Amino acid sequence: MKSKSGVNRIKPIVFFPAFILLIIAIILNFINYESFLKITTLAKDFMTLQCGWMFSLAGVACLLVITATYFSPLGNVRIGGPNAKPLLKKSSWFAVTLCTTIAAGILFWGTAEPIWHLAYPPTSLGIEPMSPAAAKFAMETLFLHWTFIPYAFYAVPTIVFAFAYYNMKRPFSVGSQISPIIGNRNQHKFDVIVDAIILFAVAAAISASFGTAVMNMGGGINALFGIDNNKSLWIIITICGTIAFIISSGTGLFKGIRILSDLNVYLYYIIIAALILLGPTVYMFSLGTESFGGFLSGIFNKALFTGAASNDGWASGWTTFYWSNWMAWAPVSAVFLARIAYGYTVKEIITMNFLVPSAFSAVWMAVLGGTAIHLQMTGKVDILTIMNEQGSAAAGYAVLGSLPFSGILIGIYLLAVLISFITATDSTTNAMASICTTGITDGGQEAPLYIKVTWGIIVGAVALIFISTLGIDGIRMLSYLGGFPALFLGILSLISLIYIMGKPKKFDAYSQSDRKA
Repeated sequence: MKSKSGVNRIKPIVFFPAFILLIIAIILNFINYESFLKITTLAKDFMTLQCGWMFSLAGVACLLVITATYFSPLGNVRIGGPNAKPLLKKSSWFAVTLCTTIAAGILFWGTAEPIWHLAYPPTSLGIEPMSPAAAKFAMETLFLHWTFIPYAFYAVPTIVFAFAYYNMKRPFSVGSQISPIIGNRNQHKFDVIVDAIILFAVAAAISASFGTAVMNMGGGINALFGIDNNKSLWIIITICGTIAFIISSGTGLFKGIRILSDLNVYLYYIIIAALILLGPTVYMFSLGTESFGGFLSGIFNKALFTGAASNDGWASGWTTFYWSNWMAWAPVSAVFLARIAYGYTVKEIITMNFLVPSAFSAVWMAVLGGTAIHLQMTGKVDILTIMNEQGSAAAGYAVLGSLPFSGILIGIYLLAVLISFITATDSTTNAMASICTTGITDGGQEAPLYIKVTWGIIVGAVALIFISTLGIDGIRMLSYLGGFPALFLGILSLISLIYIMGKPKKFDAYSQSDRKA
């Protein structure tokens, strides 16, 4: 039975494995918390201690391959064929791409992360805490974690899926991201298995992001109204956020997300402009410039640092955490990002999904991270003490609270957090719902609203449980659990891109049609 949009119902084999596993996690948390914690901790430790090096190598490989793709013949191929027309104008395309990928993260970590690195740099590097060297290390690390490599993780599967779905005419499945490798051999069976596994991975990853946003919004409400940022407030925020996300989902793919993303980018611009005008302008850009040079000159050393030689656990707690998070999000986010890239060339996709957002994130980190470091180093605001007392979510509001017009700025910042939360949840659950729904035959079709809402409620519940019981460590644990299965798909997707890059005409259905004609 088809809906009015022509989309059938749930694919049971894809939907229920991930759904049941997440329900079991929720139930186990309440029935036997000790067992729940033991199982998840063992899984997390295995990933970080045994597989951290794999994530590091994958990140560098994605960076190198996406750079090569830009200059390859594949870069000139248009997604959807030579006559395909874009679904979005470039300004909206950038806004949606930014707000549905790492925007919620930069709001939370842009001020908190540099202070943690300033106070607790890797012991194996011999950097003195709270020193000028620690300040430079903190800013370099922000650039590592939030610019080129994260967006390379997203760009690789986005290009492969867009090319496979639109130009190779492969099914609307995450499994299509590796169809260039497997050809036509058991494509359907393979797609079902991949979709089921990745649904669980991305559900864990989006739950981590969901939890980050909830804690961040709680910090804003505390800063504005003095309400305690505790579990009771998180429950209220989760319910209100879920309702807001449902409203956005109900408006469709190119309405709610597009309008909110356009608005959100302007809020980011206002925040950046305010800090440049009211903050330590010379310091933030001077430190940012120096640190960006250090980041570029040592990007491979930094990206591949594991701390194994000196038994330093810093990398597993930070870099592996981020790499696993990006890899968990990437396969399903790529489905959404590929849909809105229709009509553009691969080179334009790399520009808008890799270069431009990386540049924006670098400026954001230089401005917000530089301001936070300056306030801490000069003693004007003891952000570290505030975070130790109130949690990482308090950092951004402590920074904004030190500036003139702080009430207005905190209100704008809180609104940006809310919109980022809605757009990220909407876009990802949209993609999740689409791959577990039958009948999706073109990029403009929507999965039924009830499937998107189901995933939204589930990930909200999982996020609430983890942050309520484990706090910020719960966010990290969810990221690890989601990233592990996605790691292997990411590697295969990377190989697929290399396959396509070498001979795009061999795989492009439109090129084959031209030859036949």
